[in-house]
Amino acid sequence: MSALDELARPAGDDDVVGGVPARLVAAPADTAEAAALIAAAQDLTVVVRGAGTKVDWGVPPRSLDLIIDTRRLTGVVEHAAGDLITIVRAGTPLSEISLGAQVLALDGPVGSTVGGTVATNTSGPRRLHYGSVRDLLIGITVVRPDGKVAKSGGKVVKNVAGYDLGKLFTGSYGTLGLITECAFRLHPRPRATAYVRAHAPATDAARVLEARVAPTAIEVDSASGELAVLLEGTADGVRERAAVLAKLLGGEVAEEPPAWWGVDPWPADGIGMKLSVPLSQVPSLVAGDDPVRGSAGTGVLYAAADGITQVERLRGLCTRLGGHAVVLTAPAASRDILDMWGPVPGLALMRRVKDQFDPAHRFAPGRFVGGI
Repeated sequence: MSALDELARPAGDDDVVGGVPARLVAAPADTAEAAALIAAAQDLTVVVRGAGTKVDWGVPPRSLDLIIDTRRLTGVVEHAAGDLITIVRAGTPLSEISLGAQVLALDGPVGSTVGGTVATNTSGPRRLHYGSVRDLLIGITVVRPDGKVAKSGGKVVKNVAGYDLGKLFTGSYGTLGLITECAFRLHPRPRATAYVRAHAPATDAARVLEARVAPTAIEVDSASGELAVLLEGTADGVRERAAVLAKLLGGEVAEEPPAWWGVDPWPADGIGMKLSVPLSQVPSLVAGDDPVRGSAGTGVLYAAADGITQVERLRGLCTRLGGHAVVLTAPAASRDILDMWGPVPGLALMRRVKDQFDPAHRFAPGRFVGGI
């Protein structure tokens, strides 16, 4: 009996990706089991699913035979506290990673898993200080579409075929294979935190950076007109910096962030967009008629759109400002008429990488840019 026969079950009513129902679902418990499963499923199209918080991001798959569920690929494999490194299985929810005096500084929606965060290259407010997924990811273990296990970076010496697998798989939307384990760089857990909240223009983000108060995050919400800054460090240091910043912005110091902090601005069945512009252009983006929310310190913001007209308007604005915009998620009725990705530099190279890793285009077929 093959691993596919042992692990797979018939899909249920909820086993749907982007409106496309699956035929089978399988949940391997470790890398070896996942490799055996994929090796036995060579005639099937596959989509990987973690907690499902971003299962509707991207374009619906052209076909879907098998969902590989990572809910059993959980837990911390290793925590090398002296080296500030941890190795975590891909299905582990970010909220369940407990590392004592150290922290994995990744943000994501409630329930988000490690693998899903890497696969979609998701970052949140703390990206300003700690960096993005690509900055924190130092090693990765994957199962290729041919069922072979590949590792690179981290505590593993051997690289595979000259590729930096971590960078390739980050933001690949599951089109290159299955992520099973990730090695991350950690940071000391801050002893104290505080938020400074003010009704202030986005232009004040530059004043925050110039004030040298070492902000961990600077977030803006155009709908409420609020600017919020996260400060971390020692109790005395945070208190002093918060007082300086509150005076500078005419705001107040709070223990908790505003309700909108780190929350996607679109409803569950809405159109959600990711907007990226140079820092100098954030005030121009926020000053428009479209409500936007996100990092005034990194230039990565998010918006809800009510239709194709607003999508094109926001994309055009971002392009004029020297950035770009993508549609992360949209209801089924809108997907066929929306250009989800917009112009994509380097698409020919991305196609060649896809062909190298997945010649039959079985993994997440059509989910990524250019129908990859």
